[in-house]
Amino acid sequence: MHRRPPLRLLLVGPLLAALASAVRADDWPQWLGTYRDGVWRETGILTKFPQGGPKVIWRVPIAGGFSGPAVADGRIYVMDREGDEVKKGSETPGKDGLKSKERVLCLDAKDGKELWKHEYDCLYKVLYPSGPRTTPVVKGGYVWTLGSMGDICCLEADSGKLVWTKNLPKEYNTKPPLWGYSAHLLVDGDKVISLCGGDGSAVVALNKLTGEELWKALMVEEVGYAPPMIFEAGEHRQLIVFHTEAVNALDPESGQLFWSQKFPGKPPERPGITVATPKKSGDLLYLTEPHHGSLMLKFLPERPAVDVVWRSKENASLSKTDGLHALMSTPVVKDGYVYGVCSFGELRCVNAQTGERIWETYDATSGKKQLFANAFLVPQGERFWIFNDHGDLILADLSPKGYKEIDRAHIIEPTLTSRGREVVWCHPAFANKCLYVRNDKELICISLAGSRL
Repeated sequence: MHRRPPLRLLLVGPLLAALASAVRADDWPQWLGTYRDGVWRETGILTKFPQGGPKVIWRVPIAGGFSGPAVADGRIYVMDREGDEVKKGSETPGKDGLKSKERVLCLDAKDGKELWKHEYDCLYKVLYPSGPRTTPVVKGGYVWTLGSMGDICCLEADSGKLVWTKNLPKEYNTKPPLWGYSAHLLVDGDKVISLCGGDGSAVVALNKLTGEELWKALMVEEVGYAPPMIFEAGEHRQLIVFHTEAVNALDPESGQLFWSQKFPGKPPERPGITVATPKKSGDLLYLTEPHHGSLMLKFLPERPAVDVVWRSKENASLSKTDGLHALMSTPVVKDGYVYGVCSFGELRCVNAQTGERIWETYDATSGKKQLFANAFLVPQGERFWIFNDHGDLILADLSPKGYKEIDRAHIIEPTLTSRGREVVWCHPAFANKCLYVRNDKELICISLAGSRL
């Protein structure tokens, strides 16, 4: 006869599961975290910095680059560049380029000690040549990386053993974007998807374990820098590719084009600059770039197609902005409003339904109007963590009512000279109740854990 388990045993399973969930540390295994949405979901995080600032758990040397760290399974994966030095204040590699080694580093998340590294030679011929731009992707025991000159590597995550490598410019008879390959790789099913360039290969899908081409699609003069994204909408999974002439939706399995919406609405300035990650909120899709502002689309419910909700004025420009003209920072769409950093450092709030600007402030960036002043926004619960290019970490409330700063700490020194000022342009990772961030000299781990009761 089957006996029902005692009540205490029935309660133990759910209780243990709840406790495990409560103490589980979240990873940040790719660009913008586990779900590629830039939201930090851990709890038990401090609500104000301790006196003297947050605790630095460790710091380790690193070479040049903009590559943000990925954090997965107790390890950190990040890229850098060693080789010929970049002349201080220079944005160019010189006519002969810079002899370089790009490196993929794997570190222990507890203490920053190096576990393995993979390196390869490459000649840098891109602007801002300090190092790689993209965040590694870690999934299923492998790590995929994309270097500035178009080298894709697949490595075993535990050992660093090279599984395959491919150079996109050589493979597709193209050349790197002016500022280097910067669109973070997307791993989906058996595919690794990357912006590329060349004849009919603006975006390519490769077998993630062999590097074999599965499909290629789209033709454009400049692919830009915006990461590809996959969203569920219109009863389909839609691969969103935002290049310098249009936003496109493709079938991620075949590369078949579902729809394309020209943006900007007039011939773009050259070189084209599309950097910010496309953001979905409900049935809305938001896109922004510095020269032409913003575009809000609405997914149709029954098929893969979109309607235009609103777009920036045609006469908008980099120096005369009407809404949000984001450059590096990916905006946050929350509760019917868009929060993002404009081209001159204005942190702005925009009505998601109309594009109307609600407020702006320079307090989160340079304190004044300054070209390319930047900050990265990461929501966590009802608050925002803001890391600006001065190396400051800010805890703030953002709402339609305005910007309310809760606390601020200077956590890392800017080391890159750009347009006469020192900056740090690396998106941090938030995992293990810590922040991981780097400049061109060091990678640091900072505790953001709240006090235990």
